[in-house]
Amino acid sequence: MTRRKRRNHSPELKAKVAIAALKGDKTLAEQAQQYDVHPTQITDWKTQLLERSAVVFGEQVARNLARTSRRCRRRLVS
Repeated sequence: MTRRKRRNHSPELKAKVAIAALKGDKTLAEQAQQYDVHPTQITDWKTQLLERSAVVFGEQVARNLARTSRRCRRRLVS
């Protein structure tokens, strides 16, 4: 019996699979077969996406606040 070589999945594939899992159109088993990954891996990627998605929006909010504060300072100085 030959062992399968460890695979490294791209971040794009992980995101695609996790988003498909969130949609819930197919069962976990169907998705695992479609993407050729283990169902546990799909569950892990889905959990990571849910946990880290707030960071994406948090960074965006922080950038917007920084821009707004710079604009306010410019107006006060002018």
